[in-house]
Amino acid sequence: MKTPASISALVAALLLAFAPAAAPAGLGLATGAATGPETGAAFGMATDTAAGPGAAAGSWIWPLDPRPAVVRAFDPPAKPWQSGHRGVDLRAAYDGAPVASPAAGTVSFVGVVVDRPVITVEHGNGLRSSFEAVRSDLAAGAAVAAGDVLGWIQPGHCGPVPCVHWGVRRGEAYLNPLAFVTDLRPSVLLPPRNPAPG
Repeated sequence: MKTPASISALVAALLLAFAPAAAPAGLGLATGAATGPETGAAFGMATDTAAGPGAAAGSWIWPLDPRPAVVRAFDPPAKPWQSGHRGVDLRAAYDGAPVASPAAGTVSFVGVVVDRPVITVEHGNGLRSSFEAVRSDLAAGAAVAAGDVLGWIQPGHCGPVPCVHWGVRRGEAYLNPLAFVTDLRPSVLLPPRNPAPG
């Protein structure tokens, strides 16, 4: 059973992770936070499945190379306070694999949330990506380009499978990270065109 001191430490770590950060010039709204499975539930965080304005569907790059398989999909809860999966777990080739920034931005958080190393990047337009469990040598304020190495995957997040948890938020809303690297819009079949009479 957890002691009151350990519960207080957990709450303090979560509050620190979701505390607003100073916005670098030109990046718009920045509310630096580390995301992770179910961490936003206690704070009533909203979820959204679309990329929305500010980033075209499929305009970012994958954070792992080669293109990873999805170990656990984005599964937002019906209500903000319920459990769910507010990001995606991506399979890595091996523990220690490098994690790349999916888009240009500025590092806003590097540290440990609860018991996992986390790095968060502000991409502008209120968008931010967080990755766990990722060890990084970068510091808050570092500028990164798409494809720059953010850090290296640490073992244990997906049990024996090497993986990284990737979360994306705009403000308080969790977004499906796959919408930024893949066009998730449904395919639409159009009726065949009639040939011109000839």
